[in-house]
Amino acid sequence: MPELPEVETTRRGIAPHLEGQRVSRVIVRDRRLRWPIPEDLDVRLSGQRIVAVERRAKYLLINAEAGTLISHLGMSGNLRLVEAGLPALKHEHVDIELESGLALRYTDPRRFGAMLWSHDPHNHALLLRLGPEPLTALFDGERLFELSRGRSMAVKPFIMDNAVVVGVGNIYATEALFAAGIDPRRAAGGISRGRYLKLALEIKRILAHAIERGGTTLRDFIGGDGQPGYFQQELFAYGRGAEPCKVCGTVLREIKLGQRASVYCPRCQT
Repeated sequence: MPELPEVETTRRGIAPHLEGQRVSRVIVRDRRLRWPIPEDLDVRLSGQRIVAVERRAKYLLINAEAGTLISHLGMSGNLRLVEAGLPALKHEHVDIELESGLALRYTDPRRFGAMLWSHDPHNHALLLRLGPEPLTALFDGERLFELSRGRSMAVKPFIMDNAVVVGVGNIYATEALFAAGIDPRRAAGGISRGRYLKLALEIKRILAHAIERGGTTLRDFIGGDGQPGYFQQELFAYGRGAEPCKVCGTVLREIKLGQRASVYCPRCQT
């Protein structure tokens, strides 16, 4: 599933080609996503100038003059720029054609993504209760420490809770906990303020670095420019179960936490 760095990479790739452009038409080949694409999306978006392309958590917000297209890439989706009129392949469900001659094409083999229309996106039900963005001053170790008090759940699912902080998915939670030296199984409420301060800094550092590296290519993620991400080459823990730790050489262990695979080093993470 594309995580925050992958979505931000997509945003950065498509924004320069969309902002300031006027939509000539919208072609919807299959409305059956996680929620059906509005039947009148073409009417609402065609003729509109795109003002800005933003991101909130893993949602892309394509702001037009009269409303906002909220897009989520689901588990296997991607948005990329193609020449308008390029014949569509299987799973290429939507084209947003621009007066520039380009089209923003949405591809989603599993159809778990979304394309919804809103006049007030930040108060939309999908975005309303989200926590702070991890790369802003609203998120820090003090927030993690305060929200964790009395919590018996493991620290990894705690930092993956979108009400705590958005965008810390499985890959980056695994990597941040490794970098901070924290065992992902530990109870969230039993971790000290000092360790949360370090963990928050590692979350920020790793996410920022992953964005600069273009995200993580795992299955079928590609950025808005059609290029893959390269952060996968720098992973220390995620997906490396039974391999030697890059720091100490200890065999990494893989377990299940909250129905997700989790890899950690029994020596480096305590």
